[in-house]
Amino acid sequence: MAAIELNGLSKQYGNLTAVQNLDLQIPNGEIFGFLGPNGAGKSTTINIILDFVKPTAGQASVLGMNCQAQGKELRQRIGVLPEGYDVYDRLTGRQHLEFAIESKSATNDPQRLLERVGIANAADRKAGGYSKGMAQRLTLAMALVGDPDLLILDEPTTGLDPNGARQIREIIREENRNGTTVFFSSHILGQVEAVCDRVGILREGRLVADDSIEGLRDNVPGGESLVVEGVGFTDSVVASIRAMEGVESVDERQPGEMLSISLNSAASKTAVLSAIEDTGATVSDFSTEEASLEDLFAAYTTTGGAQA
Repeated sequence: MAAIELNGLSKQYGNLTAVQNLDLQIPNGEIFGFLGPNGAGKSTTINIILDFVKPTAGQASVLGMNCQAQGKELRQRIGVLPEGYDVYDRLTGRQHLEFAIESKSATNDPQRLLERVGIANAADRKAGGYSKGMAQRLTLAMALVGDPDLLILDEPTTGLDPNGARQIREIIREENRNGTTVFFSSHILGQVEAVCDRVGILREGRLVADDSIEGLRDNVPGGESLVVEGVGFTDSVVASIRAMEGVESVDERQPGEMLSISLNSAASKTAVLSAIEDTGATVSDFSTEEASLEDLFAAYTTTGGAQA
């Protein structure tokens, strides 16, 4: 049974298509990154999963339950950190947790949850005096109430400094090790790359990629680069490299001395290095660089970019 299963999911707002024929399966126990530029349909998809929005067509099921028919029961088994959630200014951090625990008929210890997210010392302060990062931590603590089977995290590191973001990643990994499936949506691509097993990318309401980050690299031209240092990298040497099978492009980082050669899966690094030396140039050192998730995101979300 998939933790999340979307079949032919579409949502129309008048003449605007927010989500179009979306098919997606997320198995139990996975940390799944959900990406896309603003307006791509991410929030609409999440709202359909949570039964806040009804789809125009298709079906969404979570933990084996139909999201639209069993939304109330479903929300007892999932934890949600929504983007832009406002805490209640007049309630303390502890009162927020007590309310969430009562709502789920859970047995969690509020103090333990606040300790876990790093704001135990502010347990009895009113949340109206919390910083943005503290409010984000409090919201995460509320999402953890009831030991959910599925965590849906929308921009979970907003407002956090690097140490706070690292702590959130550690909590995500710990929850996942305990069997929780994590659906992670963020614009901070480094955070996604650091924790996710697989990534889905939306563009204009359509799923244009669904793979591991390594798989995405394999499908994008220039997903891997060979950086070569040496001497004698003349224009004719560069031209001969560009003509080789599997070479997508050659960037002269330091003319005559350092080249960055973008390769596809058909390229052989050994063959490229041998070809350079066969021209009479000298290779003193080389290394391999992989495309970052930011590079892959740009490739899949720009007009004319890669397609799934």
